[in-house]
Amino acid sequence: MDGDGLWEEYLSAGANRQASVADWSRNGLLAFGADVNIALWRPAAYPPRGIERILSSHQEAVKAVLFLPQHDEDESTYIVSGSDDETLILWKSTGGGHSFQVIRSSSEHAAPVNCITAVRVADERAKWIIATGAADATIKMWSFENDHLQLLQSIKTTPKFFPLALSLSVIDGDVLILAAAGTRETVQILTADLNSPRIDFSLQATLSGHEGWVRSLSFTKQTSEAGGDLLLASASQDKYIRIWRIHHGPELPALAAPGSDPYGGAFVPGKSPSNKAHRLKTAGKEFCVTFEALLLGHEDWIYSARWKTRADGKLQLLSASADNSLAIWEADPASGIWVSIARLGEISREKGATTATGSAGGFWTGLWSPSGDSVACLGRTGSWRRWEHDSSTDTWEPCVSITGHTKAVTGISWAKGGDYLLSTSSDQTSRLHTRWTASDAGTWHEMSRPQIHGYDLNCIDSLGDSRFVSGADEKLMRVFSEPKAVATLLRRLAGFGREDVQDMPDAANMPVLGLSNKAIDAVADDQEIQPVDDGDREAMDPASVVRKSYLEIDHPPFEETLSRHTLWPESEKLYGHGYEISCLAASHDGKLIASACKASSTNHAVIRLFETEKWTEIRPPLVAHSLTATRLRFSVDDKYLLSVGRDRQWAVFERNTDIDAMYQLLQSNAKGHSRMILGAAWAPPAQAPLFATAGRDKQVRIWSSRAGEAGKLRFTQTASFPCGGPVTSVDFLSTVVGEKLVLAVGTEAGKVGICLVSEDGQAVTELPSRPELNLPRAVLQLAWRPPTREINESVYTLAVAGEDSSLRLISLNESHLRAL
Repeated sequence: MDGDGLWEEYLSAGANRQASVADWSRNGLLAFGADVNIALWRPAAYPPRGIERILSSHQEAVKAVLFLPQHDEDESTYIVSGSDDETLILWKSTGGGHSFQVIRSSSEHAAPVNCITAVRVADERAKWIIATGAADATIKMWSFENDHLQLLQSIKTTPKFFPLALSLSVIDGDVLILAAAGTRETVQILTADLNSPRIDFSLQATLSGHEGWVRSLSFTKQTSEAGGDLLLASASQDKYIRIWRIHHGPELPALAAPGSDPYGGAFVPGKSPSNKAHRLKTAGKEFCVTFEALLLGHEDWIYSARWKTRADGKLQLLSASADNSLAIWEADPASGIWVSIARLGEISREKGATTATGSAGGFWTGLWSPSGDSVACLGRTGSWRRWEHDSSTDTWEPCVSITGHTKAVTGISWAKGGDYLLSTSSDQTSRLHTRWTASDAGTWHEMSRPQIHGYDLNCIDSLGDSRFVSGADEKLMRVFSEPKAVATLLRRLAGFGREDVQDMPDAANMPVLGLSNKAIDAVADDQEIQPVDDGDREAMDPASVVRKSYLEIDHPPFEETLSRHTLWPESEKLYGHGYEISCLAASHDGKLIASACKASSTNHAVIRLFETEKWTEIRPPLVAHSLTATRLRFSVDDKYLLSVGRDRQWAVFERNTDIDAMYQLLQSNAKGHSRMILGAAWAPPAQAPLFATAGRDKQVRIWSSRAGEAGKLRFTQTASFPCGGPVTSVDFLSTVVGEKLVLAVGTEAGKVGICLVSEDGQAVTELPSRPELNLPRAVLQLAWRPPTREINESVYTLAVAGEDSSLRLISLNESHLRAL
């Protein structure tokens, strides 16, 4: 918690699907690319926490993240990152914390940076050689010393390929060796003399044998003894891993002697064993590269291979594959044959789950913890999985990891009681986040994934504590009801929810070819499941069957549980719009839903109302706008409905139960802003109804009401203030603090600000901004948490949905606001 009473309580973001996107440092910090950001996470923290910090400086998706190799006594930690924005950035943190600062950046590459590797070349001082590979078909060599980055060499790949994997090492003390591979089936070996006045890498050998692109390379020393051999692992899309030995001296190593079988006795169609030796000469020294072993076992592309030397000196290799599995390989002491000693991930008959029902879609990278007793991997959904080794039983046990959206977070909504937060995103998922109160730390986690969809989701709102409605790039809205399995889970882990769950459906899953979640009965663990019948559109994927034991857990669900077994059944579809749903709002009493769709004419720019008892549309629709309505908000007492749109207009409708439409236009302002209006919010009940609007004209305007003719309210502008850029979202805290209204403001540039507004709307005070709370991209929605049943009522929490794929909870003390 910050000393001034303002802090980030929860950070959530999914990882980018790249093989080089993450690294795990010696001090236990795991860094990964999350959209344009770098997220920092301590996997071994207990109780499990989410992301500690988000670093923002890149302009496009981060593809490669690497901690520079360090010693235990080093005071500083460095991260090197590369991105689609063609830049390389060096970050520095002192004292082992997570407060990294940008110290150097370079734009030498002319295309996205795909991979980074580095080697420390001086123990007595901090000096590294760094290699970067990019989609400009070049590899650039850098020297980094005393916080200064220097370009040493730019190597054009010949024959031309785009580097996807690099690994750098030192052999025999003063020879630098670089392995490079990518969009070809070969691995290139380049060397340089470390003691030369000018480090200059030259191509020495091209290793052939793979039959697909090479996705990962990793060097390791076979032993800690000086002069020992190097081993290189290369992982390819041909489903195989090859191990190569780099030996000092002109003679071949014993293992490559005539008659040995590098294929370990395995039959590989179309292959004949080849022990061809490649000769290298650098700095007056000779080396040879021989093929050591072929690792068979994965059934799909292999994205990642990483070495680890155990405390007892034994070498292990961790591989991650698109077949949804991690494998740990070790050489058999007796025969020397490499075998898989552990297999983690989805290796059951349920592996063939469709992506519609949340299949992992493969593992993109695998990482060892610093101690080697834990591994983590990243899947297609952007979520992490982690296992820890239990030495007493020699088993790998799954652990709580982190999850997050992988595309823009387009909508957020608190449950009416404030117990949980719903978020929805262009990644076609809706997620439920709440506090794990059963843990000592009370940390926030994703506890359910109610909706996995086939369209980008645009908006969401709660209809109470166990129902919600969402809208997507389709012409209808869908209503979801909480299932018994999730309600029981939330009650056990988060301490809220209905005790009486008998009338709820057990669980939900999704037809193989459908978009609608169907209510189903959970089954016992020993119940046999019938296979999918391809001729039945309503057939269920066996992998999506919910077994009762899946959610009988005492920790936040793992990713495979979230993505398959925490769906909510769909209870209703609401039709009527002609184009993609742009926004929706549920009344505070949960009895009405207002919605709008994308529109370029008055006919389609109408606002449709649906009642939630029989789920019918209330006609006629409400007419005010000529272009897309961008935001709809009900006043706290549901007496008024406010709409704003791209036509620069705001409109207020007043409730009138005497007419069929239930609401009638009270007032509209065709010139509410000089550019399109993107945000709107009602203030909590005070002296008189008051609302705020925000627009692309860089203004937030406050509109206050007074009685007009025949007692009808009229709204007039009483204040406005500039924000330095287009404003995308506003929201009022539902509580008056010290006779002031609290307004949160989010801008297109990512700034999150808080203003205090007088109850009459006449005066606005902007509080000092906190740059570290800003997002690198637009704030798409803000939502204050409603008053909850929690004891600590003096803390207010603001949810922030970002275009940068992040979801953030910012909390502040009431005393902090009163002091200002």
